[in-house]
Parts: sequence; C-alpha cells; structure tokens
Amino acid sequence: MPVANYETYCKMLDSARAGGYAYPAINVVSMESASAALEGFAEAGSDGIIQVSIGGGKHASGQGIGKTAVGAVALANYVHYVAEHYNVYVALHTDHCQLDKLDEFVRPLIAETARRRALGLPNLFNSHMFDGGTLPMEENVRVSMELAALCAEYDILLEVEAGVVGGEEDGVSHDDQPREKLFTTPEDMLRFYDALLPVTGGRFLLAATFGNVHGAYKPGNVQLRPKILRDGQSELKRLRGDDKGFYLVFHGGSGSAPEEIAEAVSYGVVKMNVDTDTQYAFTRPVAHHILRNYDGVLKIDGEVGSKKQYDPRAYLAAGELGMKARIMQACDDLGSSGKTIFGK
Repeated sequence: MPVANYETYCKMLDSARAGGYAYPAINVVSMESASAALEGFAEAGSDGIIQVSIGGGKHASGQGIGKTAVGAVALANYVHYVAEHYNVYVALHTDHCQLDKLDEFVRPLIAETARRRALGLPNLFNSHMFDGGTLPMEENVRVSMELAALCAEYDILLEVEAGVVGGEEDGVSHDDQPREKLFTTPEDMLRFYDALLPVTGGRFLLAATFGNVHGAYKPGNVQLRPKILRDGQSELKRLRGDDKGFYLVFHGGSGSAPEEIAEAVSYGVVKMNVDTDTQYAFTRPVAHHILRNYDGVLKIDGEVGSKKQYDPRAYLAAGELGMKARIMQACDDLGSSGKTIFGK
C-alpha cells in the first residue's frame, strides 16, 4: 500500500467521482490508529485517506513536546513506511486548520515536503485543508488562493471549506455561528471554483456544508440537506459547462444514515471524514478489556495482577481491531470496497 503520489491521488479522486463512490478519510493519532486504517483499507480492498488534525498531531508528538507539526510528521513517516507492505493506495491529508494555526501546522508541513523533494523523496502529505469557513467570504477566498498557489508548487492538493460544520472538533466549537453558515449556497461554491481554477487547474477539494455536524448525536437530531450539493453541482454545469464538476467533501460523516451518505455521494462527494465513530470503535474494546480483566489489570489488595492483561499491547491491539472493523464498514457505506486502483 504505497502512499499515493500526486498523479495517483488525482486518479483516485477521478475514479471515485466517475464511479459514484467516495473514500473514507480516517483521523489518526497514534501508530495503532494509523495501523487500523491501513488494515481496514487493505482488508476492504479499498484505497483511502489517512488524515491528521491539529490535536492529533499535538498528541502524537508527546506531552513533553506538544507540537502539532512534529506529531504530524512522525505519523506521516510511519504511514509512508508501513504502507509499503499493503496492496492498496492511501493518501495523506491534514484536517481542519484555521487561519491562526497555519504557521504552526500547514506551512511547516509544506516546508517539510519541500525539503524532502529537494532530497529526491516523495511528498510528506498529499493534501492539506484550510478551514476558513468562519471568515468573511472575501478573506476565506483570498487566503485559499494564496495557499492553493503554494500547494501547487509542490503537487499538493488543497481542501477548502465554504460554510461551517456545526458541533465541536479538536476543541474548536462552531455552535455560536449563524445558522445560515451551516448551509453553503451555490453562489459561494461557484466563487471558490472561479477563484481556484486558474491557480490549481481544477485540482482542489471543496467542503460545502449542508447541515453536517462534528461529534456524536442520535439519529434524527441532525437534519442534513444533501440536495445543497446537487444544486451547487447543477449551477456549476449550467454556468461553466456540462463537463465541469466539484470534488466534494462530507465532514461529520459519523452517525449519518446510509441513505444520507449514498445521496451525498451521488452528488459528487469523493471524501467523507470519519472520526467520532472510529474513536468509539477503538475505545470500546479497550474498555471491555479493562472491565473484564479488572483484577488482572489492577494490583488489588496486595496482589500482583496479570502482566498479560495490563500489558498495553493487549488492549491497544483490541482497540486497533475494533477501529479496523468500523473503517471497513465505512468503505462499504461509501461504495469503495473492492475498488482499489492499485496495480491498474
């Protein structure tokens, strides 16, 4: 499973849009969660996307360092090394990065890719996300254009966000945003297309919001409007030509109903972020192990416990398997199972 290069990543996205399926984008914070993603994609026969958030990078760097870019580099290098042992492609991506975090997260990672390329090494990350959804539209577009130009120098794709995803992720809450920000208009989608097309040649990802929310919620509590994506695609074709189309991203995919996912994919979603569900899928078997083996995990009443049960490898392996299973389900939900382009 080599990490995709620029041409392969573009081919992955083209294949998904043409084939009517999408890739799960899995947030990772450790070697175990990265391995779960690699194993899940490989067993499903699906290419996929592994991504690191600001908080994930900070965690991976260790509490003694706490630097987002350091942890992101470490995780990406791990994926580059281990992915070579599998037979599907993965792309490496960074998740939400707001304007005030660019200098500590995205820009250092682009600089690391520039350093690697000078040594004849592949890009560290395939794509980065700029989250300018809370900014005035003019500023969001302006910064997106600047970043897109920088990314294009190094064959990196940029993901931009028009609108705001509700809920909270990585400690950033958008619950105070105006309700209209949760629903992107076709006009705003077109603004990004016209602004970024000359910069990237059409190679960018657009996270258009349609009521999606980060975090955990019960079925029925969030009302998605996937037809917003349909309307944006239709307006683009009407005004710019039938051969035009957005490569769309579905944020907050955890907890969404299969029919909502299928509808969003039918309107051009090629990437769906899954984080909350995979966090739970990892933690539940860990909790099961601890609770079932309470007397062995803890040294109670002067006893010595059981080394086999409190060895971190035991419960971390269980978490890895639980997360892998949830990722395989995501591949099925998005229609990517069995559709790897590896070797084609």
